[in-house]
Order: sequence, then structure tokens, then C-alpha cells
Amino acid sequence: MSPKHLVAAITAALISAPLSAQSVKAGIEAWQKADFAAAVAIWRPLADRGDADAEFNLGQAYRLGRGVPINLAMAKNWFSKAAEAGHLDAQTTLGLLLFQNGDQAGGIKWLRRAADQNEPRALLVYGTALYNGDGVSQDRILGYAYITRAAEQGLAPAKDTLDQVDGLMSDGERQRALVLAKARPKSSPAPAARAASADPQNVKPPKSLRVAEAKQAAPKQPPLKPITSVAKATPALPPAAAPAHGDWRIQLGAFAQRSSAQALYQRLAGKAALSGRSATYVPAGSVTRLQVGPFASKAAAAAACSALGTACFPVPAK
Repeated sequence: MSPKHLVAAITAALISAPLSAQSVKAGIEAWQKADFAAAVAIWRPLADRGDADAEFNLGQAYRLGRGVPINLAMAKNWFSKAAEAGHLDAQTTLGLLLFQNGDQAGGIKWLRRAADQNEPRALLVYGTALYNGDGVSQDRILGYAYITRAAEQGLAPAKDTLDQVDGLMSDGERQRALVLAKARPKSSPAPAARAASADPQNVKPPKSLRVAEAKQAAPKQPPLKPITSVAKATPALPPAAAPAHGDWRIQLGAFAQRSSAQALYQRLAGKAALSGRSATYVPAGSVTRLQVGPFASKAAAAAACSALGTACFPVPAK
């Protein structure tokens, strides 16, 4: 090898070696300094080699559009790789992302896996789906048990949901549900640190090699959004709301009393994401579903859910 080529080879090695030697933790540190491009550059080769933490964090970067353009297809791809490897946060985030964007069957698959590991967000969303029979065979008692386990871990939206459904259960049903809840672990397995998140309620302090926003250290409330919390899968609506036309709505819950649905709408009606939209109260057996719209597309409806920061998901207007 000529001296010229040798120098070039050594230079290339010196440039690439530090990056390949970087850890997921180094990416976390870059992210916390808002150097998102550097974080992505550190995680990508690690993710390509199958590091589940790096796969998850890279998915979050694509989901949030930090260091890379927003690309939900790429986010789902990386979340799927990490989820298949048994990454609990990836299973939960992927399940919530799919559920929020209308793939209830796909979302339920991963939320059920995460709920079986006592992940509180998954317990809440899967439990609410069971209670309402949304995308899964209805089982009010098991659903109540799952919601109870999420509430026992301090998840604020789970406590709110439990308050809503508590009055709908008979004493006997409630007792059977509590027996089921107690038969399961009362606390989730020691979680590794959460990954990058724009939702302050979706962050736990980092304990190993994942990412938490430096300014978002709120620890004890890690939800997302569908029926109470789902990772922000789409950018929030801009201040000027989208034109109020289209074939999509957002569903904000199912209530035993129509008055409860009306009360919730009154609390949310002033938010920018709902500007120009109206409420529709859809009877469904013994409950009334609160839907708000219209929205021009499923993506616009999902964006409104993200902007509201409350439990909801897109549904076609009937």
C-alpha cells in the first residue's frame, strides 16, 4: 500500500472508530444536549447490529422528527425490531402507535404482551379496550382488573378512567375484578430508562442506556394516548385548525351516561385542535360514545388527538 493510501486508510479508521465504539448512553447524552443528529448517528450502527435500545431510540427519533425527518413507517419498523427482541418500551409504544392510528388488532397484540409484563400504559389501554369491547372481545371484569393495576402504579389517567367505570360495576363484578387484579404483580418490572419522548407524562428518569428529555423529568406518570395515553405518533396541529370537513372523527370515550360525555366535551371544546368541530353522541348498547369532528383525514384526526393530550383515537364518521 502506498503511503498516500495508507494515510487515507488510517484517517478513515480514526474517523469511524469512535462512532462504532460509541454506546447507546453516548447517544442519550447527545440527545439531552439537543444534538439530535449526533444521537441518531451514534444509534444507527448499533441498531443495524441489533441493539434493541438503539432500535427503540432510533424509532423515537423518526417518530418525533429529531435528527431525521418525521417518518412513521420507519418509526414502526424500528419499534417492531425492538419489540420482537422483547423490548418492553418498544412493545408498548408500538402498540399505542398502531392503536391510535386505527390498527386496533396490531396494537392490541403488542399492548397485551406489554400488559402481561405489567406495563402501566399498556394495562390502561388494553384494559379499557377490554372493558368497552373495542377491537377485542368484551370482558368488563378483566378490563376493570387491568385498569385497577395501572391505577395502583400511580398512572393518573388510569385513576381517572377507574373513577368513570367504577360506578358502572355491580359490587359482585367489582369484587371479582379486584381478585383478578390482586392475582397479578402489583408493580411493573424494574424498567430501563424511557426513550426520547415529547410527552412529559411519558418519561421516567433514565436508569441505563435509553433516552429521557433533559427538561422532562416528570417520573410517576408515564402514559400515552388512545384510551388514555398513546405516544405522540404525529405532529400536533398548527394553531390554525384544519378545515372542518371530511369523513373522520376522534372518539374520546364511552360513557354510561350521556351527560358524562357532554361534560367531557364541554371541558375540551375550547381547545384549538377542536376548533370548528362539533360533538356527536353515538349510542352503542348501554353506553354513549363521544365523537368529535369532522376531520379531513385519518392523519388529521390522529394529529388532533396528539394535540389534545387526552384519551382518543380516530374513527370513520358513520
